[in-house]
Amino acid sequence: MSPTSFFVYILASKRNGTIYIGVTNDLIRRIHEHKVSVVAGFTKGCGVHRLVYFEEHADTLNAIQREKNLKHWVRKWKIDLMEKSNPTWSDLYDEIASG
Repeated sequence: MSPTSFFVYILASKRNGTIYIGVTNDLIRRIHEHKVSVVAGFTKGCGVHRLVYFEEHADTLNAIQREKNLKHWVRKWKIDLMEKSNPTWSDLYDEIASG
């Protein structure tokens, strides 16, 4: 991961559970904040803290536009996107946090 990258990510409460789409310039820090409930709001209230999908973008405008696009997708399209790269809905946080 490049230090100048931006990320669009999807969190889930469990397989086929509640999902959340976000954007950040520091994926590890941001997911950690979700996991320890530093972030007040939707993810804290719904227990949405499993990183099931992310993609890297070179600039903030593309990342924000992609986040907006994904938020307008129907749920089935989002699930199909996640399951192409992570069919078991494994939590990817440990994988990216350990380097």
